[in-house]
Amino acid sequence: MEETLVSIQSLVKYFPVDVGMFRKKLRLKAVDHVNLDIRKGETLGLVGESGCGKTTLGRLILRLIDPDRGSILFNGVDLAALTGRKLKEIRKDIQIVFQDPFASLNPRIAVGNLVGRNLKIHHICQGRSLDERVAQLLMSVGLRPDFADRYPHEFSGGQRQRIALARALSTEPKLIIADEPTSALDVSSQAQILNLMKGLQRRLGLTMLFISHNMGVIKHTSDRVAIMYLGKIVEIGPKVEFFQKPLHPYAVALLSAVPYPNPRIRMQEILLKGEVPSPINPPSGCRFHPRCPRMMSKCRESEPGMKSEGDRQVACFLY
Repeated sequence: MEETLVSIQSLVKYFPVDVGMFRKKLRLKAVDHVNLDIRKGETLGLVGESGCGKTTLGRLILRLIDPDRGSILFNGVDLAALTGRKLKEIRKDIQIVFQDPFASLNPRIAVGNLVGRNLKIHHICQGRSLDERVAQLLMSVGLRPDFADRYPHEFSGGQRQRIALARALSTEPKLIIADEPTSALDVSSQAQILNLMKGLQRRLGLTMLFISHNMGVIKHTSDRVAIMYLGKIVEIGPKVEFFQKPLHPYAVALLSAVPYPNPRIRMQEILLKGEVPSPINPPSGCRFHPRCPRMMSKCRESEPGMKSEGDRQVACFLY
Protein backbone atom coordinates (compact mmCIF):
# COMPACT_ATOMS: atom_id res chain seq x y z
CA MET A 1 0.00 0.00 0.00
CA GLU A 2 1.29 3.45 -0.94
CA GLU A 3 2.39 5.72 1.90
CA THR A 4 0.19 8.72 2.67
CA LEU A 5 1.85 12.16 2.73
CA VAL A 6 -1.22 14.28 3.57
CA SER A 7 -4.25 13.05 5.50
CA ILE A 8 -7.15 15.51 5.85
CA GLN A 9 -9.75 14.56 8.43
CA SER A 10 -13.12 16.28 9.03
CA LEU A 11 -11.77 19.61 7.76
CA VAL A 12 -14.16 22.57 8.11
CA LYS A 13 -13.89 26.18 6.99
CA TYR A 14 -16.85 28.58 7.19
CA PHE A 15 -16.62 32.27 6.26
CA PRO A 16 -18.89 34.80 8.02
CA VAL A 17 -20.99 36.90 5.61
CA ASP A 18 -23.55 39.69 6.08
CA VAL A 19 -26.74 39.21 4.04
CA GLY A 20 -29.73 41.48 3.36
CA MET A 21 -30.76 44.99 4.32
CA PHE A 22 -30.38 44.26 8.03
CA ARG A 23 -26.93 42.67 7.56
CA LYS A 24 -27.99 39.28 8.91
CA LYS A 25 -24.88 37.31 9.88
CA LEU A 26 -24.64 33.92 8.17
CA ARG A 27 -21.85 31.44 7.37
CA LEU A 28 -20.62 30.45 3.92
CA LYS A 29 -19.72 26.75 4.08
CA ALA A 30 -16.68 26.69 1.82
CA VAL A 31 -15.18 23.41 3.07
CA ASP A 32 -17.55 21.20 5.05
CA HIS A 33 -16.18 18.08 6.81
CA VAL A 34 -13.79 17.03 4.06
CA ASN A 35 -11.76 13.79 4.34
CA LEU A 36 -8.99 13.30 1.79
CA ASP A 37 -5.63 11.52 1.50
CA ILE A 38 -2.76 12.45 -0.83
CA ARG A 39 -0.24 9.65 -1.39
CA LYS A 40 3.50 10.18 -1.69
CA GLY A 41 4.69 10.66 -5.27
CA GLU A 42 1.23 10.95 -6.84
CA THR A 43 -0.64 13.76 -8.54
CA LEU A 44 -4.17 14.05 -7.15
CA GLY A 45 -6.50 16.00 -9.41
CA LEU A 46 -9.18 18.04 -7.58
CA VAL A 47 -12.10 18.93 -9.84
CA GLY A 48 -15.32 20.90 -9.40
CA GLU A 49 -17.32 23.92 -10.49
CA SER A 50 -16.20 27.45 -9.62
CA GLY A 51 -17.06 28.22 -6.01
CA CYS A 52 -17.12 24.60 -4.81
CA GLY A 53 -14.22 25.12 -2.37
CA LYS A 54 -11.24 23.72 -4.32
CA THR A 55 -8.96 26.72 -3.82
CA THR A 56 -10.02 27.14 -0.19
CA LEU A 57 -9.05 23.52 0.47
CA GLY A 58 -5.63 24.09 -1.11
CA ARG A 59 -5.02 27.21 0.96
CA LEU A 60 -6.08 25.41 4.13
CA ILE A 61 -3.41 22.76 3.48
CA LEU A 62 -0.85 25.56 3.07
CA ARG A 63 -2.19 27.29 6.20
CA LEU A 64 -2.64 30.51 4.25
CA ILE A 65 -6.02 30.47 6.01
CA ASP A 66 -6.80 28.72 9.28
CA PRO A 67 -9.35 25.88 9.54
CA ASP A 68 -12.30 26.11 11.92
CA ARG A 69 -12.17 22.40 12.78
CA GLY A 70 -10.47 19.21 11.68
CA SER A 71 -6.87 18.14 11.14
CA ILE A 72 -4.34 18.28 8.29
CA LEU A 73 -1.69 15.61 8.89
CA PHE A 74 1.49 16.17 6.87
CA ASN A 75 3.97 13.34 7.42
CA GLY A 76 2.13 12.68 10.68
CA VAL A 77 2.34 16.31 11.89
CA ASP A 78 -0.94 18.22 12.30
CA LEU A 79 -0.51 21.46 10.36
CA ALA A 80 -3.71 22.86 11.86
CA ALA A 81 -2.08 22.89 15.30
CA LEU A 82 1.23 24.52 14.28
CA THR A 83 2.12 28.17 14.89
CA GLY A 84 5.17 30.43 14.79
CA ARG A 85 8.58 28.91 14.10
CA LYS A 86 7.31 25.33 13.75
CA LEU A 87 4.87 26.39 11.03
CA LYS A 88 7.59 28.38 9.24
CA GLU A 89 9.94 25.37 9.28
CA ILE A 90 7.42 23.03 7.71
CA ARG A 91 6.28 25.54 5.08
CA LYS A 92 9.41 25.00 3.02
CA ASP A 93 8.11 21.46 2.38
CA ILE A 94 4.78 22.74 0.95
CA GLN A 95 4.70 25.25 -1.92
CA ILE A 96 2.04 26.62 -4.27
CA VAL A 97 1.80 27.69 -7.91
CA PHE A 98 -1.01 30.24 -8.24
CA GLN A 99 -3.48 30.62 -11.09
CA ASP A 100 -2.37 34.05 -12.38
CA PRO A 101 1.43 34.30 -12.69
CA PHE A 102 1.36 38.06 -13.24
CA ALA A 103 -0.57 38.69 -10.01
CA SER A 104 1.57 36.28 -7.96
CA LEU A 105 4.94 37.81 -8.99
CA ASN A 106 5.91 41.19 -7.55
CA PRO A 107 6.52 43.45 -10.60
CA ARG A 108 9.10 45.56 -8.70
CA ILE A 109 11.40 42.65 -7.85
CA ALA A 110 13.83 41.08 -10.32
CA VAL A 111 13.31 37.42 -11.20
CA GLY A 112 16.50 36.31 -9.44
CA ASN A 113 15.31 37.81 -6.16
CA LEU A 114 11.82 36.38 -6.63
CA VAL A 115 13.15 32.87 -7.11
CA GLY A 116 15.82 33.17 -4.43
CA ARG A 117 13.72 34.80 -1.73
CA ASN A 118 12.57 31.47 -0.20
CA LEU A 119 16.20 30.35 -0.04
CA LYS A 120 17.06 33.43 2.03
CA ILE A 121 13.99 33.18 4.28
CA HIS A 122 14.71 29.57 5.17
CA HIS A 123 18.51 30.14 5.40
CA ILE A 124 19.22 27.49 2.76
CA CYS A 125 22.00 29.37 0.94
CA GLN A 126 23.40 32.85 0.33
CA GLY A 127 26.00 34.76 -1.65
CA ARG A 128 27.52 32.99 -4.68
CA SER A 129 25.83 29.67 -3.85
CA LEU A 130 22.48 31.49 -3.90
CA ASP A 131 23.16 32.89 -7.39
CA GLU A 132 24.22 29.44 -8.61
CA ARG A 133 21.09 27.82 -7.15
CA VAL A 134 18.84 30.44 -8.80
CA ALA A 135 20.54 29.79 -12.16
CA GLN A 136 19.98 26.04 -11.76
CA LEU A 137 16.31 26.56 -10.90
CA LEU A 138 15.74 28.79 -13.94
CA MET A 139 17.40 26.25 -16.24
CA SER A 140 15.33 23.41 -14.71
CA VAL A 141 12.13 25.13 -15.89
CA GLY A 142 13.49 25.95 -19.36
CA LEU A 143 14.67 29.55 -18.82
CA ARG A 144 18.11 31.13 -19.30
CA PRO A 145 20.15 32.02 -16.20
CA ASP A 146 20.58 35.62 -17.39
CA PHE A 147 16.79 36.09 -17.03
CA ALA A 148 17.50 36.57 -13.30
CA ASP A 149 18.20 40.28 -13.90
CA ARG A 150 14.89 40.94 -15.68
CA TYR A 151 11.45 41.81 -14.25
CA PRO A 152 8.15 39.88 -14.58
CA HIS A 153 6.58 42.33 -17.06
CA GLU A 154 9.31 41.48 -19.59
CA PHE A 155 8.07 37.90 -19.96
CA SER A 156 5.12 36.13 -21.59
CA GLY A 157 2.43 34.41 -19.52
CA GLY A 158 3.98 30.99 -20.01
CA GLN A 159 7.44 32.27 -19.01
CA ARG A 160 6.01 33.94 -15.90
CA GLN A 161 4.42 30.66 -14.86
CA ARG A 162 7.81 28.96 -15.32
CA ILE A 163 9.29 31.57 -12.96
CA ALA A 164 6.54 30.86 -10.43
CA LEU A 165 7.28 27.15 -10.74
CA ALA A 166 11.01 27.75 -10.21
CA ARG A 167 10.18 29.73 -7.07
CA ALA A 168 7.99 26.87 -5.79
CA LEU A 169 10.79 24.35 -6.41
CA SER A 170 13.47 26.46 -4.70
CA THR A 171 13.09 24.88 -1.23
CA GLU A 172 12.90 21.31 -2.63
CA PRO A 173 9.33 20.82 -1.34
CA LYS A 174 7.66 17.47 -0.77
CA LEU A 175 4.22 18.78 -1.84
CA ILE A 176 3.24 21.31 -4.51
CA ILE A 177 -0.30 22.67 -4.73
CA ALA A 178 -1.01 23.75 -8.31
CA ASP A 179 -4.09 26.00 -8.26
CA GLU A 180 -5.29 26.02 -11.88
CA PRO A 181 -1.77 26.93 -13.07
CA THR A 182 -2.65 26.88 -16.79
CA SER A 183 -6.10 28.50 -16.91
CA ALA A 184 -4.65 31.99 -17.60
CA LEU A 185 -2.47 30.76 -20.49
CA ASP A 186 -3.04 30.14 -24.19
CA VAL A 187 -3.35 26.54 -25.41
CA SER A 188 0.24 26.09 -26.60
CA SER A 189 1.63 27.52 -23.34
CA GLN A 190 -0.72 25.28 -21.36
CA ALA A 191 0.67 22.17 -23.04
CA GLN A 192 4.26 23.26 -22.40
CA ILE A 193 3.66 24.00 -18.70
CA LEU A 194 1.74 20.74 -18.16
CA ASN A 195 4.48 18.67 -19.79
CA LEU A 196 7.12 20.54 -17.78
CA MET A 197 5.28 19.88 -14.52
CA LYS A 198 4.85 16.20 -15.33
CA GLY A 199 8.54 15.87 -16.15
CA LEU A 200 9.61 17.64 -12.95
CA GLN A 201 7.21 15.54 -10.88
CA ARG A 202 8.71 12.31 -12.23
CA ARG A 203 12.32 13.49 -11.98
CA LEU A 204 12.10 14.99 -8.49
CA GLY A 205 9.57 12.57 -7.01
CA LEU A 206 7.17 15.38 -6.13
CA THR A 207 3.71 14.93 -4.68
CA MET A 208 1.16 17.26 -6.23
CA LEU A 209 -2.39 18.44 -5.63
CA PHE A 210 -3.56 19.71 -9.03
CA ILE A 211 -6.68 21.89 -8.78
CA SER A 212 -8.63 22.46 -12.00
CA HIS A 213 -12.06 22.56 -13.60
CA ASN A 214 -10.65 21.31 -16.92
CA MET A 215 -11.20 17.56 -17.29
CA GLY A 216 -8.70 17.32 -20.15
CA VAL A 217 -5.96 18.80 -17.98
CA ILE A 218 -6.84 16.48 -15.09
CA LYS A 219 -6.76 13.44 -17.39
CA HIS A 220 -3.31 14.45 -18.67
CA THR A 221 -1.71 15.17 -15.30
CA SER A 222 -3.33 13.13 -12.54
CA ASP A 223 -2.94 9.65 -11.06
CA ARG A 224 -6.14 9.86 -9.03
CA VAL A 225 -9.18 12.16 -9.25
CA ALA A 226 -11.27 13.72 -6.47
CA ILE A 227 -14.59 15.41 -7.33
CA MET A 228 -15.78 18.28 -5.13
CA TYR A 229 -19.30 19.71 -5.01
CA LEU A 230 -20.47 22.54 -2.77
CA GLY A 231 -17.78 22.09 -0.14
CA LYS A 232 -17.79 18.28 -0.03
CA ILE A 233 -15.85 15.48 -1.74
CA VAL A 234 -18.34 13.25 -3.58
CA GLU A 235 -16.04 10.82 -5.43
CA ILE A 236 -12.40 9.70 -5.33
CA GLY A 237 -10.71 7.11 -7.52
CA PRO A 238 -7.91 6.16 -9.92
CA LYS A 239 -7.84 8.25 -13.09
CA VAL A 240 -8.25 5.39 -15.60
CA GLU A 241 -11.26 3.87 -13.84
CA PHE A 242 -12.83 7.27 -13.25
CA PHE A 243 -12.68 8.32 -16.89
CA GLN A 244 -13.94 4.93 -18.05
CA LYS A 245 -16.90 4.87 -15.68
CA PRO A 246 -17.61 7.71 -13.21
CA LEU A 247 -19.84 6.68 -10.30
CA HIS A 248 -21.42 9.82 -8.85
CA PRO A 249 -24.20 11.41 -10.98
CA TYR A 250 -22.42 14.78 -10.73
CA ALA A 251 -19.18 13.25 -12.05
CA VAL A 252 -21.12 11.57 -14.87
CA ALA A 253 -22.59 14.95 -15.87
CA LEU A 254 -19.17 16.63 -15.75
CA LEU A 255 -17.62 14.05 -18.07
CA SER A 256 -20.59 14.16 -20.47
CA ALA A 257 -19.83 17.86 -21.10
CA VAL A 258 -16.25 17.16 -22.25
CA PRO A 259 -15.96 17.37 -26.09
CA TYR A 260 -14.89 14.09 -27.69
CA PRO A 261 -12.32 14.46 -30.54
CA ASN A 262 -14.16 12.21 -33.00
CA PRO A 263 -17.02 13.65 -35.12
CA ARG A 264 -18.38 10.15 -35.80
CA ILE A 265 -19.11 9.54 -32.13
CA ARG A 266 -22.09 11.48 -30.78
CA MET A 267 -21.81 12.05 -27.04
CA GLN A 268 -25.00 12.49 -25.03
CA GLU A 269 -24.53 15.51 -22.80
CA ILE A 270 -26.36 15.45 -19.47
CA LEU A 271 -27.83 18.89 -18.77
CA LEU A 272 -28.21 19.49 -15.04
CA LYS A 273 -31.41 21.28 -14.11
CA GLY A 274 -31.46 24.34 -11.87
CA GLU A 275 -28.65 26.45 -10.51
CA VAL A 276 -25.83 25.59 -8.13
CA PRO A 277 -27.27 26.06 -4.61
CA SER A 278 -25.78 28.71 -2.35
CA PRO A 279 -23.03 27.51 0.01
CA ILE A 280 -24.58 29.89 2.58
CA ASN A 281 -27.76 27.80 2.66
CA PRO A 282 -26.98 24.38 1.12
CA PRO A 283 -29.80 21.85 0.56
CA SER A 284 -30.64 19.30 3.23
CA GLY A 285 -29.58 15.69 2.71
CA CYS A 286 -27.42 15.17 -0.35
CA ARG A 287 -26.29 18.57 -1.61
CA PHE A 288 -26.60 17.48 -5.22
CA HIS A 289 -30.18 16.21 -4.98
CA PRO A 290 -31.95 19.36 -6.38
CA ARG A 291 -30.05 18.87 -9.68
CA CYS A 292 -29.61 15.10 -9.72
CA PRO A 293 -31.31 13.14 -12.56
CA ARG A 294 -31.36 10.01 -10.34
CA MET A 295 -32.64 11.62 -7.14
CA MET A 296 -34.54 9.42 -4.64
CA SER A 297 -36.74 10.48 -1.72
CA LYS A 298 -34.10 9.65 0.89
CA CYS A 299 -31.63 11.95 -0.88
CA ARG A 300 -33.67 14.89 0.46
CA GLU A 301 -33.72 13.57 4.01
CA SER A 302 -30.23 12.30 4.83
CA GLU A 303 -26.67 12.88 3.66
CA PRO A 304 -24.88 9.89 2.08
CA GLY A 305 -21.56 8.86 3.60
CA MET A 306 -18.52 7.76 1.63
CA LYS A 307 -18.82 4.16 0.45
CA SER A 308 -15.95 2.09 -0.95
CA GLU A 309 -16.23 0.47 -4.38
CA GLY A 310 -12.94 -1.40 -4.78
CA ASP A 311 -10.19 1.25 -4.99
CA ARG A 312 -12.80 3.98 -5.33
CA GLN A 313 -15.00 5.95 -2.96
CA VAL A 314 -18.34 7.60 -3.68
CA ALA A 315 -20.90 9.51 -1.58
CA CYS A 316 -24.18 8.39 -3.15
CA PHE A 317 -27.17 6.24 -2.12
CA LEU A 318 -27.00 4.45 -5.50
CA TYR A 319 -24.09 2.38 -4.17
